[in-house]
Amino acid sequence: MANFNIELYANSLHRWTSFKMCIPNDPRTDCPQPEKTPQQKRPMKTLFLLHGYTGKGDNWVPEDLCVKYNFAVVAPTAENSFYLDGLSTGHAFQTFVGVELVDYVRRTFGLAMKREDTYIMGLSMGGFGALHTALAYPETFSKAAPLSAAFIHHEVAAMKPGTGNAVANYDYYRECFGEPEKLLESENNPEVLVKKLKSEGKQMPEIFMSVGYDDFLLKENRAMHAFLEEQGVPHMYWETDGNHDMDFWNKSVQKFVPLMFAD
Repeated sequence: MANFNIELYANSLHRWTSFKMCIPNDPRTDCPQPEKTPQQKRPMKTLFLLHGYTGKGDNWVPEDLCVKYNFAVVAPTAENSFYLDGLSTGHAFQTFVGVELVDYVRRTFGLAMKREDTYIMGLSMGGFGALHTALAYPETFSKAAPLSAAFIHHEVAAMKPGTGNAVANYDYYRECFGEPEKLLESENNPEVLVKKLKSEGKQMPEIFMSVGYDDFLLKENRAMHAFLEEQGVPHMYWETDGNHDMDFWNKSVQKFVPLMFAD
């Protein structure tokens, strides 16, 4: 497994930033190797992997899965941005991940060249980002896996100046999502993007959702699941034992990777 730490100047962010990348293209020759899987005989796919609030870009997918299913991992650092284009200059994280970083990976590594080879997954804040980014750029991402996603757009929309929640204040959410009173009608709301894709007759990404019974975001994930069902959007929804932690996300990865990368 080849591991890269890459620094680049991001025009969308007006500064230098970084991402990590893992590519399973260095097979060992000094020990017996198992028979190749069908996935190892096809062109390599790419998974963009999004961290949560307070996190940073890193690969939390087990390397043996990357090798077995033959996919590279691209893990950007996106601060506490919700992977949206914020109000201020240098906060265009949606554009960075969904456009600029994809283009860089294509030009530099020859990966993620086609929609059917490009997936996105994230946890918590990154789960929101995974679904929202895939819906914003459906011509780029064919599959999205939001894990314990922070689908808090309705909560944010109800916020007033001087308020907030236990995580952050009003000004932070306004910077990420735009004016709260306009959020539910804006394209920062993933529900708006779903309806837009339907009205335009565009192809939806395949969606793989998971959340634990003890997760504080259980209600929000159930609401998104209900919305997608109401809109007739096919998706896999997995609700099972677990909390908002790496134990649950590791379990979700072990379940979803074989399904997402089966072809």
